[in-house]
Amino acid sequence: MAACRHQHPRVLPGRGENAGVASRAMACGLREGGRCPTRESIPKAPGTAQHTDGNSPPPAAGSPPEDRQMDRGMDGGMKGSPQPRAQPQPLRVQDCDGLIVRSATKVTADVLAAAERLQVVGRAGTGVDNVDVEAATRKGVLVMNTPTGNSLSAAELTCGMILCLARQIPQAAASMKEGKWDRKKYMGMELNGKTLGVLGLGRIGREVATRMQAFGMKTIGYDPIITPETSATFGVEQLPLEQIWPRCDFITVHTPLLPSTTGLLNDSTFAKCRRGVQVVNCARGGIVDEGALLRALRSGQCGGAALDVFTQEPPKDRDLVNHPNVICCPHLGASTQEAQSRCGKEIAMQIVDMATGKGLAGTVNGQALSKAFAPQTKPWITLARALGTVLRTVGKQAQGSVQVCTLGTPLREAESYLTPAVAAGMLAGGAQKEVTLVNALLLAQEAGLKVTTTHGDVAPEPDGSTGLLQVSLQGTPHRAAGTVQGSTPVLREINGATFKQPAPLAGPILIYRAKASESSTLPALTGLLGKAGIQLQSYHSSSTVAGEQWSVVGLSAPLSDLGELKPRVTEVFQLQL
Repeated sequence: MAACRHQHPRVLPGRGENAGVASRAMACGLREGGRCPTRESIPKAPGTAQHTDGNSPPPAAGSPPEDRQMDRGMDGGMKGSPQPRAQPQPLRVQDCDGLIVRSATKVTADVLAAAERLQVVGRAGTGVDNVDVEAATRKGVLVMNTPTGNSLSAAELTCGMILCLARQIPQAAASMKEGKWDRKKYMGMELNGKTLGVLGLGRIGREVATRMQAFGMKTIGYDPIITPETSATFGVEQLPLEQIWPRCDFITVHTPLLPSTTGLLNDSTFAKCRRGVQVVNCARGGIVDEGALLRALRSGQCGGAALDVFTQEPPKDRDLVNHPNVICCPHLGASTQEAQSRCGKEIAMQIVDMATGKGLAGTVNGQALSKAFAPQTKPWITLARALGTVLRTVGKQAQGSVQVCTLGTPLREAESYLTPAVAAGMLAGGAQKEVTLVNALLLAQEAGLKVTTTHGDVAPEPDGSTGLLQVSLQGTPHRAAGTVQGSTPVLREINGATFKQPAPLAGPILIYRAKASESSTLPALTGLLGKAGIQLQSYHSSSTVAGEQWSVVGLSAPLSDLGELKPRVTEVFQLQL
């Protein structure tokens, strides 16, 4: 059995927020089958993984490793055996191919720049505002989260906050601890018949809505993505925001923190609300403008607020926290044993599944990769990348506008992964360090390459049942087309010249264009290959266009010198596909 070349981390069980779970599963999964997946695979699999919990500082050089090594038993199960060491060796972020974090650890552009080998960041939780997703995308680092792992816990905390606001439970409990018996002071309200506005109707928002409906609350809401028909199925009437503000007794927010949601509740919106409205934020600090909230509380426009999150955590300005009508928690939305265990296991298994090629889930910036694991899509991705490389080489440029056309019903949903694959092929071998499906479109845009896609349901025969992929450099005669036969990507056409027998696009290939009347080119090539000890594995020639033919030659190894061939051809180039 081959040994993994990476040094896997050691982890302590039970540290922080179930810190060991993800690292143990990740470290073991990477040695599935006795080998560590290679960086060249698609998608690229992580080797060394570091897990940091919500109380850990950002990974840095010199940070100590954890202290439990996980090994895989003979039955494939995970076994842990303590191996105490007097002087633990540091595990640096520079050594990591994968990184798992929770909410308090910031994965900044500087951290990403220092992690030269990093390929995936796994967020054990929902929000990724602690990860610089744009910087990760630019570097080709995949960002993943566990969007369902803590949904129930966050929803239950929100419901608890609503109940606490209605009955002032925390204030009454604090009064009792002070030896008081203030029954009249803490007069509450029933939830039955009250209107709850739910802003954001994703997993957490809908769980909150259905639970509060059990208390007799009327639920209205807003979500720019969820359709009114869908929200109606779980009892939420969707309305424009301008109609929601004046109708609500309670408002709870469940949106990500985006430029469009920052300060969603502000001075202007509070002024439109019903006087005494109660506000809950268990989503992200900043969605509710904290200054505007404090002003609304002091004026009585807001009757109470329940906050689990803050713009700055922990908050330094205590005026809001100390307001008598504010109840707050130190970001406990996901702080249940069940949620922590679930998130840790989910992100670990997501990365293990990615590493072993089983599938991809929870992608934040690599949606193109989500379909890249299906056996039927992998050869199409290889084809798209190869056609992009051929087009760049024939067109002698990696700028301008590239038109990608998918033909045939099998490719109807293929745009998401074929477009970045073509862009990656166009950029391959350029100034960019490493081009992946994650960063291909971003890097293409920066390189002055515009990639657009069209689709037609009918593909010409003989590819009607399988599909055909065409790429062209607009404003030039350069184009290429190909399909997949079995699991092999093949070239159908190049610059209008068609191949009756499609040419495989795999391994080292040599492509040249020569006069159809020049009969000495192939013998000269075979003689050159013989001298170099290289085998000719396949040969395909195209139809004649303007007296010239294209030839695609499969080789056992690349030729080191094409000098002897160039006088006999119009153009020639080699590719490693």
